[in-house]
Amino acid sequence: MSQSLKVFLRSGRDDAVRRFHPWVFSGAIKKMEGPAWDGCHAEVFSNKNEYLGCGIYQDATIAVRLLAFAPERPTAFGPAFWREKLMEALLLRQLAGLTDNPMTNVYRLVHGEGDHLPGLIIDHYNGHLVIQIHATGLYRFIDDIAESLRTIYGDRLQSIYDKSRDTLPATFWQDKLPKGFLTGEAGAVEVIENGLRFIVDIEKGQKTGFFIDQRENRQLLSRYCKGKKILNTFSYSGGFSVYALNAGAAAVHSVDSSVRAMDLCKRNVALNGGEEKHTALIEDAMDHLKSVDHTYDVLVLDPPAYAKHQHVKHKAVQGYKRLNLEALKCIAPGGVLFTFSCSQVVDMRLFHSTVTAAAILAGRKVRVLHQLAQPADHPVNIFHPEGQYLKGLVLVVD
Repeated sequence: MSQSLKVFLRSGRDDAVRRFHPWVFSGAIKKMEGPAWDGCHAEVFSNKNEYLGCGIYQDATIAVRLLAFAPERPTAFGPAFWREKLMEALLLRQLAGLTDNPMTNVYRLVHGEGDHLPGLIIDHYNGHLVIQIHATGLYRFIDDIAESLRTIYGDRLQSIYDKSRDTLPATFWQDKLPKGFLTGEAGAVEVIENGLRFIVDIEKGQKTGFFIDQRENRQLLSRYCKGKKILNTFSYSGGFSVYALNAGAAAVHSVDSSVRAMDLCKRNVALNGGEEKHTALIEDAMDHLKSVDHTYDVLVLDPPAYAKHQHVKHKAVQGYKRLNLEALKCIAPGGVLFTFSCSQVVDMRLFHSTVTAAAILAGRKVRVLHQLAQPADHPVNIFHPEGQYLKGLVLVVD
C-alpha cells in the first residue's frame, strides 16, 4: 500500500473529531505530510501528534471524510472493510423489519454519515441497488463497494446501478464516463411499499428514483383521508396520492410542474386502481395554490430543498413561509396540512417558526398533531446532527 497522507489539525480544531464528527474541513488543517490526491488514505492527527482517526482525502472544503476513529486504525479501505460496513448497514435494516418483508421491498441500505459511511448513499428497490456517491475521493472505491454488495446479496441481487453522475461535479466527469450498470440491467422497476405498488425509474427519476424517506409519513396520511378531498403538491411519482386514494379519499388532485413526473404519477395511481378519483394537474404548485377557488380537506406540501447552503437560508425560509401561507388559505375549517422541508440547513425549530409565521399571516388557528422526521433506514449519527434533514408538521387548521 502506498504511504498514507498525514493530516495535522490546527490547535483547538480537533474537538469535533474527538466527538466522532466524520468531517475534517480544510480550514482546520495546519499541515499535511505525504502524497495528497483524491481518494488517498488519510490519517488525522491533533496539533500534538495524537492519532485521531483515518478516512478518505479529497481536495475540497470537506477535506477528509472519516471512516474510523482512534484507537481503530485500519491501514487500508479494501474489499473486506466495505463488506463489513455494508453488512452492518443491512443488519440495521433487518432490525427495522425492512428486509425480507412481503409488504415493503424498498428501503435505504446506506445513509451516508448515519451509517458511518460519509458520502455514500445506496437504495434498494426489489433486488435492484442504486448507488450515489457524493465525494469524488470516495468514487475510487466504487468497484469494491459493488463487489461487496454482490457478495452480501448473492442470488437476491438483480442489478447495481451507479447514479453518481447526478451527485458529483461535472468537472469530475471530464476525462471519464459514468459507469451506469455495474451488475445486470433494469428498466422500470416495480416495488411494494406498505402493500401498495409503485413504478421506480432508477435511471431517469429524481434522486435514486423514489422518495423512500416519506414511507412512514405517507402511511400516516392514510389516517386522515377517508371521504376527504386531497391536494398533493410537488407530487412527483404520486406517493402521497396513491396512499390517499387507497385510504378512501373522495378526490385527490396531484400537482407537479414536470410532465415526466406526472406521467409516472398517473401510472402509479392506475397501478393501484385509483384513476376514477384522481386528477392530474401539470402546474406550478404555488400558482395552483393561488388560483384555486375552493378548499381542500387535506393538503400535502412536500417541496424540493429550498436551501442547500447556509448563504441562501434566509431566502429559503421566506419561500417556505409564502408556500405555507397560500396552503393555509386553501384548507377548509378542520382541515389537515402535512407540510415538509428537506433543506438540511433549515432545522425543525426554524421550520416550526416559519410555519407559525405563515399561520399568523393567514389569520388561522393552528394546532400541531404530529412532528415528523425521516424513518429508521435514514438513521442520524448522533455526532453528526446535520444528517437530520427531513422534518415535517401535521397541522389541524381551525
